[in-house]
Amino acid sequence: MTGQRRNPSRLLAATCLVALVAGCTFDSDLRGGLDAFSTADAARSASAPRPQPDNRGIISYPNYQVAVARRDDRVANVAQRVGTDPAALARYNGLEVDSLLREGEVLALPSRVAEPSPATGAAGTGPILAPGQVDITTMAGSAIDRAAGNQVAVATLPPAAPGEPSRQVGNEPVRHQVQRGETAYTIARAYGVSVRALSDWNGLDSQFTIREGQFLLIPLVAENGQVSAAPAPTEPPGAGSATPVPPSASQPLPQEQPLSQAEAQAQANEAKQELAPDLSSEQAQVSTRFDYPLRGRIIREYEKGRSDGIDLAADPGTAVKAAGAGSVAAIIEDTDSRAVIVIKHDDSLLTLYSNVSAITVAKGDAVSRGQKIAQVPGGNDAYLHFEVRRGLETVNPMDFLP
Repeated sequence: MTGQRRNPSRLLAATCLVALVAGCTFDSDLRGGLDAFSTADAARSASAPRPQPDNRGIISYPNYQVAVARRDDRVANVAQRVGTDPAALARYNGLEVDSLLREGEVLALPSRVAEPSPATGAAGTGPILAPGQVDITTMAGSAIDRAAGNQVAVATLPPAAPGEPSRQVGNEPVRHQVQRGETAYTIARAYGVSVRALSDWNGLDSQFTIREGQFLLIPLVAENGQVSAAPAPTEPPGAGSATPVPPSASQPLPQEQPLSQAEAQAQANEAKQELAPDLSSEQAQVSTRFDYPLRGRIIREYEKGRSDGIDLAADPGTAVKAAGAGSVAAIIEDTDSRAVIVIKHDDSLLTLYSNVSAITVAKGDAVSRGQKIAQVPGGNDAYLHFEVRRGLETVNPMDFLP
């Protein structure tokens, strides 16, 4: 996962560097409230693993069930295996009966099928119940403490009495139906989970592709070791606002009078001015923006307090370019022998490029916009971490990019 690639020693070194460049002091404890490379949120919040399905691929909760696809499955194969109507399953998920599925892809079931049990390969019988629905004080076994503390996504409690079934206990995830215009990134941000966890829980492809009408399981979030459902999403812009009442058209419009030649010419001149407004102030603003340091897929977005910049995936050896004109303020090497470059720009702005190799500039060099300064390393870490800072304050790089 991209968010786990930068270790604390590398982050500490980069924090020291930015603090020195900005001419400020800093708190060496990375959880100490400095709005820079903080690991506090990552330590407090992480995604729990998705529960294991039974042999049919069923994960069952009190309010819904889902089926997890196998390699080379089509919708019809899943329907036959779990015992539901193929046409209904396809229609409910916005697919065709013969649609090819990815391994691990999740399909929502339109109606309940037989509950998991040891006979179907499940650890317990029946749906996964919330801890509050089970009287764990009457049950024995080491699983009690784990279930009571919600330290795992799902725990299996032994029978309360001989002959009674074992029960699986865990929190029920929120189930989100994708609306037009949404992306995996916007959904993950709305619920406060990582897009990678959202992908892992739902078997998305490498591009995090989703479709309108698709049902997504929102990963359970581990807060201070406790696993719970993700919070409700923030209300979308404009939601709940009243629709303005249109002006009445009950009265006829006044009779239009023909314009004189002079009036018509005056209106034409006004229209030309509207079509060609003065853009000098806007152009000045645009000129302060940066270019992308490379063209690549964004695999991690900026989140205040969680991700201080964006991660761009690219092929090994891809050129990393200066986002704007400035001077190389510093270059350090972290404990993994990977470089971090900081470039100082006007208006107290800094750009930071980490996880780079083959550096072509040195400290103190003046660089121009688009000049090559390094390249993306090889191996499994073929990505660039890019930040924009105003002093020590991190800002969203997307606000400065075209």
